[in-house]
Amino acid sequence: MSAENPCKPILLVDVDGVISLFGFTSSDRPAGTWVIVDGSPHLISSTAAEHLQTLGHDFELVWCTGWEEKANEYLPGLLGLPGELPFLSFDRNPGRGHAHWKLAAIEAYAGPDRALAWVDDALNEACRVWAGERSAATLLVETQPDVGLGDEHVASLVGWARALA
Repeated sequence: MSAENPCKPILLVDVDGVISLFGFTSSDRPAGTWVIVDGSPHLISSTAAEHLQTLGHDFELVWCTGWEEKANEYLPGLLGLPGELPFLSFDRNPGRGHAHWKLAAIEAYAGPDRALAWVDDALNEACRVWAGERSAATLLVETQPDVGLGDEHVASLVGWARALA
């Protein structure tokens, strides 16, 4: 699979901890809607739809989640997206080639020269090293899984994408 719109930077979007929130206490539940996905409950952030629609103006949105193609089965309708998004597929046994299980698929999709931002709740030092070594502009945005993608993240991402244009 390769990047579909080379004019815009890619925005790699994780689901769990970004759109589907977890790790909160029952007395401190964030605003959202419960949905059942393959028998498991997920709290979809009340702001996720608006945030992704806003980001879609400046980015090529791409699912970068363990949900893989399942993201397109459940989320576009819930989030008011115009249709399915490209998604990455991951090697379930990545070996020692990368210190983060998503990096090989990201490299295969974006290549070394395409600007990209990646929003995820589980970025690690290997991700930061990888981002620093890329030849293209790269922005990592880490969320807290009980809060997800927030206004401040969206403002930062939009500002970054527009500065590239």
